[in-house]
Amino acid sequence: MSKAEMTAQIRDGQGFIAALDQSGGSTPKALKLYGVDESAWTDEAGMFDLIHAMRARIIKSPAFDGSKVVGAILFEQTMDRTIDGIPTATYLWDKRRVVPFLKIDKGLEAEVDGCQLMKPMPALDALLAKAVKAGIFGTKERSVISAANAKGIQAVVDQQFAVGAQVSAAGLMPILEPEVTISIADKAEAEDLLQKALLKGLDALPAGQRVMLKLSLPTVDNFYAPLVDHPAVLKVVALSGGHSRDAANKILARNRGIIASFSRALSEGLSAKQSDAEFDTVLKSAVDSIHTASIAG
Repeated sequence: MSKAEMTAQIRDGQGFIAALDQSGGSTPKALKLYGVDESAWTDEAGMFDLIHAMRARIIKSPAFDGSKVVGAILFEQTMDRTIDGIPTATYLWDKRRVVPFLKIDKGLEAEVDGCQLMKPMPALDALLAKAVKAGIFGTKERSVISAANAKGIQAVVDQQFAVGAQVSAAGLMPILEPEVTISIADKAEAEDLLQKALLKGLDALPAGQRVMLKLSLPTVDNFYAPLVDHPAVLKVVALSGGHSRDAANKILARNRGIIASFSRALSEGLSAKQSDAEFDTVLKSAVDSIHTASIAG
């Protein structure tokens, strides 16, 4: 795997990043939306077998390739598993030309100052070493901002950059994800505070070091243009944040230089009960619409 080729695919590729990283807490909901309820498994291992089968079906679909899907974010168990006997990250790059990323956070702390920091990650160095060995290109780590609270937002950004530095030191590309909850009344104010804190953090990065950013779709179109244009940012990607796919695509298309990194909005409409032909048709429609919105700006 060539890191330079992967960097070019993310920087220049005409597409979006698929978020296939639902972990323990969100897996039952993801499976239910896929038409598989909790009666289908008896333990956690069985549940993860089912979600891996769903992800493998998506990845193996003809609709899922590097011409429109430039990257994919994986859950650790997905990285550890195989598709057709090939390690998942290797399959993504070698068979699909899709750049593999890994979700590394272990969930969220309780809310303080309107924000939720990431839980401690004492085994992060070992996980990053495993990711490098598996051929992973980068990581994703999520915090949540639920109020325009300057102290809370600064704490989120400080933690994101600290983890990002650890990731960069391991030779991986960090996606910093300070998600702003889309339903809060002071979302625009929170985004203003977040952008200022992010720009300060980006300006302080060592020369030549770059990060990616994963942000909620902004209230004001092109509000994040200064982040898109910053030399320390490889790419800005957007999460759907609870918007339907159609709604998320419409907002995304109005924001220059930002591509999608959708999870539920990508898998919307897919079902375990569909034939392969039906499944591929629904997935192709989703991929095409998200791709179109991602390159529109």
